[in-house]
Amino acid sequence: MIHGILTALMTPMNHNQTIDHDQTRSLVRHLVNSGVHGLFALGTNGEFHTLSSSEKIEFTKTVVHEVNGQIPVIVGTGGISTEATIAFSKQLEEVFIDAFSVITPYFVKLSQDELQEHFERIADAVNVPIMLYNIPGLTGNHLEPLTVQALSKHPNIIGIKDSSGDFETMKQYKARCDETFVLLSGNDSLILDTLSIGGHGGIAATSNLFPELVVSIYQQYQSGNIEGANKAQEQLGPIRHMMQKASIPSVNKKAMELLGLPIGPPRLPTKEISPALVTELHDVLKQHYNY
Repeated sequence: MIHGILTALMTPMNHNQTIDHDQTRSLVRHLVNSGVHGLFALGTNGEFHTLSSSEKIEFTKTVVHEVNGQIPVIVGTGGISTEATIAFSKQLEEVFIDAFSVITPYFVKLSQDELQEHFERIADAVNVPIMLYNIPGLTGNHLEPLTVQALSKHPNIIGIKDSSGDFETMKQYKARCDETFVLLSGNDSLILDTLSIGGHGGIAATSNLFPELVVSIYQQYQSGNIEGANKAQEQLGPIRHMMQKASIPSVNKKAMELLGLPIGPPRLPTKEISPALVTELHDVLKQHYNY
């Protein structure tokens, strides 16, 4: 079962805006060696929305080859249309991925019935398990608990990443789905809360930067050290605050550079952060994380 802390993997870029596959391999090795329980590629922090289909396929191949079966790999394949999502997912089936993450369609507001049929058609068409991805703040479409309950009964839909930031929604998902349905927080600040209601962990962008710290939330909770888990969760506060000061994932990418793990700039139109914000970020890393 997918569980624990999965890194919302960022996509390393060269300064000419091409994917840096060498740095991708280095980042993946670093994260695997740091003890994360899985990788989540081509998500929001992976800048999936800026990548071509061919770039996504080559990036996925690089990640999967470097992981070499050591931990699960989930890859985002969702798009605006049902047909396009199925077609792209089918292209990636041969890469031996553990699960596909399928984000809700975006731009057009859809009914719950339309969303349910979208996911059911995809799950029927592919041979890789599906993780639902709910991030209504960016897509404009929210998967309601009753819809998730219905989708959870599909044999090829195994769980959900919820990035709504609404813990009440998380609790409703948990109450309406059985124990085998994987519930992962897509909000780094809700990892411990998710575990406390019987969820399975989190998909965390901050674990690119501080994998051991984020993994310790899960490990300490599992060992019964709730105080230690809570302290680790609270330590993510300052960097989470910084992440909200510029476009995703510009702060995280600059933080990686300052931590000695450069993965290049974000892809345009997202720009690198300002010099003033770099100074503020450096101070936060030094004050709160001893870097």
